Amino acid sequence: LILIGGFVQLLAGFLAFRKYDHLGGTAFLTFSALWSSYGATKVLCAAPVSGHLLDIGAGNTEGFAAGSVAFLVLNAFLIILASSFNMVLLCLTLAMELLTICFLLFTLENLPLPFEIVVLSILSVICFYGATASLTNCMFGKDLLVMGPPLLTVQSSRKDREDPLPCVCPKSHLTSGLRTIAELLNTGAVCGVPTDTVYALAASCKHPQAIEKVYRIKDRPQEKPICIFISNLEQLRAAAPPISPLLWEFMENVYPGGIGCIIQKGEWLKKLGVGAGYSRVGTQDSIMIRVPDLTVLVHLIDMTGPLAITSANPSGEVDSTHHDMVISRLGHKLEGVLCDGESDEVVASTVVNCTKIDESGITIVREGCIPAGKVMQIFERVKNR
Repeated sequence: LILIGGFVQLLAGFLAFRKYDHLGGTAFLTFSALWSSYGATKVLCAAPVSGHLLDIGAGNTEGFAAGSVAFLVLNAFLIILASSFNMVLLCLTLAMELLTICFLLFTLENLPLPFEIVVLSILSVICFYGATASLTNCMFGKDLLVMGPPLLTVQSSRKDREDPLPCVCPKSHLTSGLRTIAELLNTGAVCGVPTDTVYALAASCKHPQAIEKVYRIKDRPQEKPICIFISNLEQLRAAAPPISPLLWEFMENVYPGGIGCIIQKGEWLKKLGVGAGYSRVGTQDSIMIRVPDLTVLVHLIDMTGPLAITSANPSGEVDSTHHDMVISRLGHKLEGVLCDGESDEVVASTVVNCTKIDESGITIVREGCIPAGKVMQIFERVKNR
């Protein structure tokens, strides 16, 4: 029983350290040492042979008494720290303090049996409830069993408090978060959004001034065109662009995904919903269009219409692969960032020039997350079909 109890406390301390809970780890390692020492001392003193061999007996327990006093002092510090966490951990440290008193009284040969029984009963109940509550709350991700509020709350100084976010930063898994970013984009704001590759800056194609702002935010050269994202290929079909069957077949094989196709620009873009931003996206003759393979972004585009998109990083710097990178690098220049955690890729999309697909095939303009060889295999398969 002693070995099992000490091992359980030791295992709890190890798991707490693995979760970076240094207080919990220290507490349970201390409890493991206390439990093992208390139990071993009782067993050895109760066995005459063992006690004689280890020289444990009446009048020779000063070392054990000093050890129990040391546990009392150490556990007192744990009580103070536990009071700032939750009531269950506080009650556990208080029960351990009572157990340490039992240890001290036992070494002084003055431990009442009823007191020891009560202390061990209280300790058992607290340990059982604490373990059950922790396991249940961890399994279901909710506080189904109450652990209790902290008795003491530490007020952090202004320097220790987190700085307020520089812009609106809703979560992507919330409908309200999508609606917030959509409303900002529809009013001409520029926002950071997740894509199926890396994070991007987005502006509504209905607001040319927002697209101009994207250039200023990134310090992007004006000669570099900005592409547009649509939510599905049917939107493109409804706009009826002059696209050959071969190009339609190729796009059906690469959309949605991390491949952007450059095609001929025309008035059909206005039917697509590009609107006043027509002259600020693409070049004079061509436009890159992509259908992202990310549900969150597709829903956002359905709420806003086509979006002008470019990577969310200052020109010449590495791509942003987490919303924290977007917030820290460009947040002070944006109206909002849709937070979606780590990006699916570490590089941007692959760009393919399809303007002369029927005459001379396709050209890889930029190799990104999709290897150029795979793109060419798709094209050859489509062309041969």
